[in-house]
Amino acid sequence: MPPRPVTPKKMAFDKYVPFMPLELPDRTWPGKKLLKAPRWCSVDLRDGNQALIDPMDPERKRRMFETLVAMGFKEIEVGFPSASQPDFDFVRLLIEEDLVPDDVVIQVLTQCRPELIERTYECLQGARRAIVHFYNSTSILQRRVVFGLDKPGVVDIAVNAAKLCRKLEETVPGTEIFYEYSPESYTGTEVEFAVEICEAVMDVIEPTSDRKIVLNLPATVEMYSPNLYADTIEWFLRKISRRDRLVLSLHPHNDRGCAVAAAELGVLAGADRVEGTLFGNGERTGNVDVITLAMNLFAQGVDPELDISDIDGLRRVAEHCNRLPVHPRHPYVGDLVYTAFSGSHQDAIKKGMEALPKDYQVWEVPYLPIDPKHVGRTYEAVIRVNSQSGKGGVAFIMKAEHGFDLPRRLQIEFSKTIQTITEDSGTEISPAAMWDAFKVAYLPDKPVYELRSHELVSEAGNESTRIAAQLVVDGVPHTVTGTGNGPIAAFVDALRSGLGVTLDVVDYAEHAVGQGADATAAAYVETIGVDGSLRWGVGVHQNIITASLRAVLSALARHGRG
Repeated sequence: MPPRPVTPKKMAFDKYVPFMPLELPDRTWPGKKLLKAPRWCSVDLRDGNQALIDPMDPERKRRMFETLVAMGFKEIEVGFPSASQPDFDFVRLLIEEDLVPDDVVIQVLTQCRPELIERTYECLQGARRAIVHFYNSTSILQRRVVFGLDKPGVVDIAVNAAKLCRKLEETVPGTEIFYEYSPESYTGTEVEFAVEICEAVMDVIEPTSDRKIVLNLPATVEMYSPNLYADTIEWFLRKISRRDRLVLSLHPHNDRGCAVAAAELGVLAGADRVEGTLFGNGERTGNVDVITLAMNLFAQGVDPELDISDIDGLRRVAEHCNRLPVHPRHPYVGDLVYTAFSGSHQDAIKKGMEALPKDYQVWEVPYLPIDPKHVGRTYEAVIRVNSQSGKGGVAFIMKAEHGFDLPRRLQIEFSKTIQTITEDSGTEISPAAMWDAFKVAYLPDKPVYELRSHELVSEAGNESTRIAAQLVVDGVPHTVTGTGNGPIAAFVDALRSGLGVTLDVVDYAEHAVGQGADATAAAYVETIGVDGSLRWGVGVHQNIITASLRAVLSALARHGRG
């Protein structure tokens, strides 16, 4: 009897209500396209660092900073100097050892508390340029349960912080100060109130077109879908004043698993800037992944304005500094993202690779959205073979790794051997193990039939060829002779008359393996035995005729096994 139908246990969904920030039926962002990269700001050293089980030590922080600079980040949030002595010391290290390039602006975070703001300015002494990023939570829930304040009280916190920041500018006379303000937990805030508090902050900061303020609208908790986030961004930009004096920034978190989509749609809605981390490290489910965002642009033909040409090198840095692994299925960088196990996928990739010119103008290979070489990957890992794979994967590995371009029916024959191995082992087979299996089947070190030498004579006036070949069969020497309309036909005749075996060649292929002086010839013959069975044989030699005769003997031995 079949199992009983299952009724899933009811989840407590009635304990939750959707947060609907606004209705925007006349939205315009869906009709726009991403044609340029946003301004990027890395928060790996602050938001990413505070989310680590073991925060970065000075060596790891410095390595991360240097990597971000080398990638091309021009704005880097380097710490929360008023929150911890290690963060304070690291910012001082960057300033005192002059480690910040002229085209890079460091950013420091502070809550809107006077003693923390003062400590932040103390830390910035001697910096050439810096963004002071101050924030306070504005969400409905936190106003009620954390601060016990009404809207005016929350606005006062932000305005008083802005006033103190402006006053403390006189304590860093050699530093060009820029400002960023975040109504934290923006996604839990009434959008009208977010505009109100940002307007109040701008009144104090007095931004200009040359000294813009960054208004950052963080999805501190991702509370609604990316399209609603984009709606709020478009609405915010319709209502906020002094648009020419502000940079609208996004800081999406990934609680719903939609941070990348939220950032992309938010930029469509008019945002100028995105804050995120390498590979999405951050609190809870993480920050938005800047690498994925940038590579999504790249894959659409848009300059990402970041150097990701060695994506595995960036992963190594992130894993070292964060002491957290990057998932093998992580977009663009995971160990398996350029790998196909499915037979149909493998066959399509193989054919796509073969059809693509070496000097291609546009990348077009099925199942591969980008050329792995553009991020420092190689083609060797594109196709891997397990029990789900078909002839395409086997053929790709044999050609890419070993230089053997197997005829299609030989692909089918050999793939059955490989499938048996992978089914028995329950795992994938490596290129080396596949080669070992190929040698055992077609090119054994001690063949049953060994060709020692041969002589060919083409008779003048007709198309026949005579052959005399010296063989060793199971350790016993034999000389066989025969005649045919070519070397292979003559050799088959010699085997029939000299050894009493019957087989006919029904298909033949050959190609060079390698290049230059080290090149050899590979020959493939498909044969039919007296019982009607088909077997392939393979031969390799510097001389194509010798390779062809060896292929016939390889097939003959396989008939003997069959």
